[in-house]
Amino acid sequence: MNLVSATKTIARFATKKLETRRAYAEVYSNPSIYLAQPSGNGRYRAALYFADAMVNAYQARQWYEPLRQLAQMFPLVIIVRNPETATALIKESPLPVFYAKTIGDIENLLTSQQIDAVFYVNQNIRNFQMMRFNSPAHIFICHGESEKAYMWSNQMKAYDYVFSAGVAAQERLSKNLTRYNVHDRTRLVGRPQIDVDYPAPISVNPALPTVLYAPTWEGDRPSMRYGSVQSHGVALIESLIKDGGFNLIFRPHPRSGINDSSYRAALDSIQSRLTETNADSAGTLFYDESPQWGWQWAMSDICVTDISAVAYDFLATGKPLLITKPLSAEASVDNSPALSRVPSLASQHSANAPEIIRERLAQTDHSYTDLVERYFGDTTKNASMKRFLDASIEIIEESRSLNESPELAS
Repeated sequence: MNLVSATKTIARFATKKLETRRAYAEVYSNPSIYLAQPSGNGRYRAALYFADAMVNAYQARQWYEPLRQLAQMFPLVIIVRNPETATALIKESPLPVFYAKTIGDIENLLTSQQIDAVFYVNQNIRNFQMMRFNSPAHIFICHGESEKAYMWSNQMKAYDYVFSAGVAAQERLSKNLTRYNVHDRTRLVGRPQIDVDYPAPISVNPALPTVLYAPTWEGDRPSMRYGSVQSHGVALIESLIKDGGFNLIFRPHPRSGINDSSYRAALDSIQSRLTETNADSAGTLFYDESPQWGWQWAMSDICVTDISAVAYDFLATGKPLLITKPLSAEASVDNSPALSRVPSLASQHSANAPEIIRERLAQTDHSYTDLVERYFGDTTKNASMKRFLDASIEIIEESRSLNESPELAS
């Protein structure tokens, strides 16, 4: 490392340390964050455990509304372990936030409350600090349905229950996990996020079709290299801009560019291109960094995405969909019903995106009714939300009954 690089590294470290000190000061100036321990009937009965930094807050945000509805029946708190996350979530979350700096803080919270269920949206290694406690039921709810290898990690076995979207998820777990009773350990809850209405931050030209391009991030290991920003995205975006006949919503994964500077550079290039062209475009060209994920489904006529949760969220709309084919031969691709039926887009065809998209839009039958049923179950309005609430309530009440049983107490 040369002197310039070393100086920059030291400066970044010093800046981060200063930001952390400021976050600690803000946390402890707001007692509601670290003293959120109500009494009586207001005591917490459930919790969302989120040990991550704000870069992964998108994973928790999509559960705000389902958990807010659950909290109307059982008071619920978000437990965080990062001071910057605590100060940020307290400003945006509809639920109370509790900052636990140490495991002792968590012990004190569990002692004062009646937490019978803890929900987890990711596989952060610090989840296991929470899972040492026997009283609550530990429930993995994840942050999306997809065919990524992440969805059948052996870590699933650590949780008392896994909330799966549909039968396809159970089949995926049965196929890939040994010594695991899928039917006893999973509950099918659909995708309650499809029952939430999110306001759109933009308007589009109604005379033009709207394309949603929502690639995933570059991944942190060879088997997870599904991201298409470099392989497909730059050429795809350029072709749609030059065509001029589309509205375009570009929604990159929030973690994009974290591990790969060239991936970040491709994103920056796309953002600059969309920004500089938007004013003179007949259609709306939007680089989407909005906090909510959901309004895009209603506004878009077609979606181009990678092997990711986005594909399955959009599948439920019944609208046309294209899934990019990973360029990396090391990316783990499951031969799933969805991937075998939804049309794919190879990188060499990205420059022909306008023609391919118009062809897909012209087709009259985009129905994947049987696939939607297999992946999500009943998707009629509020059906998924009801299944999520019913499963949560059942487990909370079961947990309370078990914790109060004389046999367990003895």
